Order: sequence, then C-alpha cells, then structure tokens
Amino acid sequence: MSRRYVGWVAGAAAAVLVAAGAITYAVAEESGGPDATTPGAESADAGFARDMAVHHQQAVEMSYIVRDRTKDEEVRRLAYDIAQTQANQRGMLLGWLDLWELPKVSADPPMTWMGMRGMASGKDGALMPGMATDTELKKLQSLNGRQVEVLYLQLMTAHHKGGIHMAEGCVAKCTVDVEKRLAQGMVDSQQSEIELMTGMLRARGAEPRP
Repeated sequence: MSRRYVGWVAGAAAAVLVAAGAITYAVAEESGGPDATTPGAESADAGFARDMAVHHQQAVEMSYIVRDRTKDEEVRRLAYDIAQTQANQRGMLLGWLDLWELPKVSADPPMTWMGMRGMASGKDGALMPGMATDTELKKLQSLNGRQVEVLYLQLMTAHHKGGIHMAEGCVAKCTVDVEKRLAQGMVDSQQSEIELMTGMLRARGAEPRP
C-alpha cells in the first residue's frame, strides 16, 4: 500500500471523526437533550441511518477500487470526492445511532422503515436498490483503464439512484430535522453527480445502465 494511499485514507478518517462529532452535537442541541425527541429503534430515522450507512459503505469501497485501477484524473477526482463525502456522512449516521443508543443492525429486512420490506432480494450481496452485486464488485476489481472507468460510472449511477430513493423516503418520513436536511442534501448532490457521470460515460462511448 502506497504512502499516498495511506495518507488519503487517514485524512478521510479524520474528517469523519470531526464531522461525526459536530453533527452529533447538533442533533443533541436540536433534540433538546437525550430524552426529548429520541427516535425509536423501528423509526424511519433509525432505519434510514442504518440502511444508508450500509449503502454508503459500498460506494466508498467502489471508489477506492477505481481510484487504484485508473490513471484518469477526472475519474480519480470524482471517486475521491464520493469516498470522502459518503464516508463522512456514514460517520454522521452511525454517530446518531450511538447518540440515540440504538442498535446499528436490525432483524428486519432493509427498507422496512419505508414500507418496502423485501424490495431487494439480497441475492449476490445486493441488499438494497442500486447496490452492486458481489459479482459486479469482483469484475470491477479485475478491470483497468477505460473498462474500469465505465463500469464504475455505471455502477455508481445506479447506486446513486437507489440512494436518492432512500433519501427521499427520509425527507418524507424522518422526524429529526437535521437528519431530514442531510437526506435532502444527499438527493441534491447525488442527482448532480448522476448528471456528471452520464456525461463522463458518453465521453467514453457508453451509457448508464437501464
């Protein structure tokens, strides 16, 4: 592992810790204390935090993979931005669950909080809509250059579409205002990145997957 790679990971980890601490404080202030409006384990707030943390983790993993398998600076820059942003947000989501003293896993299937129990089969590791399968991740790890760029952009576009759907669910159903604002921010930023990635795919003679 290169020193540059280690430095990138360490920097991202530090950003997560700082942001998670800040957002945890903000949630505590907004809630008026731990006993005021703490969501329950079955709430949309907790369900979104759990599911999106898992969803984000895969995006971070895919971004690490492509960053080391292409020399294209445009793709590497996008991957860096996605990895940092989603690692940061994942830290916030897990920090909220700690603040609320709620479990980070649930016996219920993913998306249950949205009333969509069983929407994703979980077959081949795709636990939620938009998530790449284990087979697709292995293929991503086997490619280089333009081929890995195209597959990454296609997988990440689908991943963002699934993430937007979940974030819109939180905007509609969550009760903690700061979490709703984060979810809306995800919708806006990921939609913008979908448009960017669509253009990047076309520049490479490819299109998003149907």
